[in-house]
Amino acid sequence: MAAVFHEEAGRLTAALVKRLGDFDLAEECVQDALVAALEHWPRSGIPENPGAWLMTTAHRRGIDRLRRETRYREKVAQLEETPMTQASSLPDERLELIFTCCHPALAREAQLALTLRSVAGLTTAEIARAFLQAEATVAQRLVRAKRKIVDAKIPFRVPEAHELPERLGEVLAVLYLMFNEGYLATGSRGVADRDLATEAEWLTGLLAQLMPDEPEVLGLLALMRFNLARADARFDSGGDIVLLRDQDRSKWDRAKIDATFALVGRYVRMRRPGPYQLQAVIAGAHADAKSWETTRWNEIVRSYDVLLGFSDTPVVRLNRAIALWHVEGPAAALAEVDDLADDLGTYHLFHATRGELLRALGRPDDARAADERALELTGNPGERALLERRLASPR
Repeated sequence: MAAVFHEEAGRLTAALVKRLGDFDLAEECVQDALVAALEHWPRSGIPENPGAWLMTTAHRRGIDRLRRETRYREKVAQLEETPMTQASSLPDERLELIFTCCHPALAREAQLALTLRSVAGLTTAEIARAFLQAEATVAQRLVRAKRKIVDAKIPFRVPEAHELPERLGEVLAVLYLMFNEGYLATGSRGVADRDLATEAEWLTGLLAQLMPDEPEVLGLLALMRFNLARADARFDSGGDIVLLRDQDRSKWDRAKIDATFALVGRYVRMRRPGPYQLQAVIAGAHADAKSWETTRWNEIVRSYDVLLGFSDTPVVRLNRAIALWHVEGPAAALAEVDDLADDLGTYHLFHATRGELLRALGRPDDARAADERALELTGNPGERALLERRLASPR
């Protein structure tokens, strides 16, 4: 039942936002429908078409709520005339919802938070963790964003062709965050939420159909697919994370990897490089290596150098330092990582990376302190289990 709710919540919200023009009301109706399902389905069983059942219920709750407010009589009439049980058009409406949430009238942070909340169905707490911000801050941002959409009468539609370029950056950022939240979840979903990651890939693929000549869309899609191609090897039979160097590469989906390299070829020929394309090139270098030892680390470091020209962030520099470790050794890498302490002091992967480098340099006590700090900063059960295994292992 939980899987059905997760699959349908975004579709329901998108359809109701389009018809109601009110995010809060749409979300309330969706929640009402989910509560009704929890009450009825255990007795009557999950219906043959659960999405249609939920949509009909949410639609009726929306009509009931609007009937109580005389100023919405025209909307009530429109809702009563519009059938809501046809689910075939709903995925496109989710894409429209993304563009609505990412309207230029909204601040970038609000665009990201609102789309993750309304389309992906993340909780406010999960969004706060994704942004490394306080939950109260994100909650206030969501309220302001919804009010701005209503007050500014922001239209619910996919932009016209000439509007797409200026709207693309925010949409790609949302899809990227959505994918990351699913690929290694930070909230109650557990270690990983493959459905959310796959949904982000699907929406990015839909965007690629809409903008087939936009290389950054193709780059993000390639990045997602390279990662998903090795998803089956990322956890062991007990659900624990398996690091890239230890993964059974026979479990990687080579057909998906080969098809994704064809996608890389498409955007490389366009000769308009960007950060998502370069991240996909780096992911592709890992995917192409038949073993950890044959990884082309020099090429990866060079790709990071180019990426810094587009996105010079502390996290990119941290990832470059990890690659540099395998080219120039752990001492050179640690020097670069330590330079990031002011920027990444509250980022668990900064401390986990330091722990690995310190261990490689024969400094087990310092490595243990770094791992303990990383453990304090992460709530992901898979990452916590990995760090706990490190801390429990003999020096």
